[in-house]
Amino acid sequence: MKKIVTILLCICMVASLLVGCGKNDTKKTESDNGKTEKTDNTTKKDDDSDKKATEIYFFNFKPEIADKYEAIAKEYKEKTGVTVKVVTAASGEYEKKLLGEMEKEDAPTIFQINGPVGYQNWKDSCADLKDTNLYKWLKDKSLAVKGEDGGIYGVPYAVEGYGIIYNKAIMDKYFALKDKAVTIKSTEEIKNYTTLKQVVEDMTKHKKELGIDGVFASTSMKGGEQWRWQTHLASIPIYYECKDKDKTGNTVATGLGMDSIQFKYAENFKNVFDLYINNSDVEKGLLGGKSVTDSMAEFALGKVAMVQNGNWGWSQVTSVKGYKVKEEDIKMLPIYTGVKGEETQGICVGTENYFCINSEVSEEKQKASIDFLEWLYSSDEGRQHVVKDLGFIAPFTTFGDADKPADPLAKEVIKYQNDKNLVCPQWTFSCFPSEEFKNVFGSALLKYVQGQAKWDEVTKTVIDSWKSERAASN
Repeated sequence: MKKIVTILLCICMVASLLVGCGKNDTKKTESDNGKTEKTDNTTKKDDDSDKKATEIYFFNFKPEIADKYEAIAKEYKEKTGVTVKVVTAASGEYEKKLLGEMEKEDAPTIFQINGPVGYQNWKDSCADLKDTNLYKWLKDKSLAVKGEDGGIYGVPYAVEGYGIIYNKAIMDKYFALKDKAVTIKSTEEIKNYTTLKQVVEDMTKHKKELGIDGVFASTSMKGGEQWRWQTHLASIPIYYECKDKDKTGNTVATGLGMDSIQFKYAENFKNVFDLYINNSDVEKGLLGGKSVTDSMAEFALGKVAMVQNGNWGWSQVTSVKGYKVKEEDIKMLPIYTGVKGEETQGICVGTENYFCINSEVSEEKQKASIDFLEWLYSSDEGRQHVVKDLGFIAPFTTFGDADKPADPLAKEVIKYQNDKNLVCPQWTFSCFPSEEFKNVFGSALLKYVQGQAKWDEVTKTVIDSWKSERAASN
């Protein structure tokens, strides 16, 4: 009898050990194809204090407004007692840093993806947001990232625009020259690449009279600083190539279905890229060491007349000590590349900014993270932060006519959005096959700038990289 009791006790002890082993947190493993996969569906649970969700973790994508988010987090803690830990990735390093952060026990509870392609990389870590107010408040729900199951896994939080930012005071000074080579009398009359090129090249000849070092700010080609070219500028030729094939009314959707590209408008990309580097304030050989910050400082200090960037650039301008450009003089032009019919093209408008909630943290932390975002985008204080501090054009119904950014570049985006005579190209770079594709594109451009590659080689590199990266992602 004692033997039987002993055996039964042993069985119970082993069973309890097995149950304990079965309570492992969700972990990620590398599958045979190199992609990250879940080993089970258990939601991570921390200790009992986690149930109170006294701390959440926001992994920020935008270094230019990191200090603004930190100030917002401080105010939110004072109001609610909830700590919002804000960590910001360096420019161009977000995806790589996110990989490391998501493996930590204290993983981000709020993170960001750049659209459908980014979602494919992180779909196992994205909570469904279809029942949140954040999604319900969207003016255009088609902007959200939707999964194959119909769930909503990414909610856009800002509509932005980019183009060629210019200093109207310098441009007006040029148009007042008696010996200028063009007949037009203002920047507003520039409606295509041909006219843009004529104006820029003539301004270069008159740069001493205009008091500038060059027409365009430096084309930043430093590692991690190339996104204005390999992403934003590259979006325009891909937009037109997708538009030629588009049957859906959505160039991003068309691009996502393209296993290969012709890079049909490569010469158009080259047109404006050459215009930038040949009429810059910095010699080509030095561009490999230049950053976006350098470029925006040159513009802010009045050393140049133009710079390609987006409405987020206003905060970069005002952060430069002793900036000279006046608020009323900052305007924006579309990026003209020589495509037929571009006279009706506006600036590029869209988003690559989508909030995601980490499905692998506790339900309490998920809820607390959603509460923070909904406070930010609905309360009086939160909306003021979004408009005045972050400078976002928010896509939510909670924002009225009075809730629009006052900064000059945001006003330019809204102006172009509201112009019914113009078509603003969609941010088609959301369909680019991978971050590696962009990096390869950027490296090829640097070689071209440094005279180490012909343009035909750049074109071939882009075509080949798209095909290989798309195949790898499929």
